[in-house]
Amino acid sequence: MTTADTQEAGRERGATVWLTGLPSAGKTTLAFALAERLRAEGHRVEVLDGDEIREFLSKGLGFSREDRHTNVTRIGFVAEKLAANGVKVLAPVIAPFADSRAAVRERHAANGTEFLEIHVATPVELCSERDVKGLYAKQAAGEISGLTGVDDPYEAPEKPELRLQTQGRAVAESAAELHAFLIERGLA
Repeated sequence: MTTADTQEAGRERGATVWLTGLPSAGKTTLAFALAERLRAEGHRVEVLDGDEIREFLSKGLGFSREDRHTNVTRIGFVAEKLAANGVKVLAPVIAPFADSRAAVRERHAANGTEFLEIHVATPVELCSERDVKGLYAKQAAGEISGLTGVDDPYEAPEKPELRLQTQGRAVAESAAELHAFLIERGLA
């Protein structure tokens, strides 16, 4: 098999790349940067942004543990269907509970679809500084409660396929590290 054959096979192979981390960790920014690069290389890519999914597919769900689990498994279902059909699915979704992420992984495994858990490991202090949605400020002011990683649990992955340390790094650097990881896995 030539290098061109290997690259072509990687372009046609789907997978779910699940980016988990705290609010404002950089998951969505990283996913869109990586998606742009993958598309430029000829890959079929879909970003399943957690916020967009909540607005359209999971509208009406709250933030109880049960509702969060339902939201994550819905996203996982859609991701697996797309990935099984040759799409690289980037899912920047907090998914705070290990059992929810495990359920998504199990669904992928049962269908023979690749699932890669990427922990965007940004410290809560840096997330609070970034606070792109103003959630940390609202929580500190007592306007909201149940903020993942502050007054609601976040169970960081114990053994993700990749743990990205984003502190002190540009988005392009983190995206390049994730891209290199996908090359190693034969997906880019």
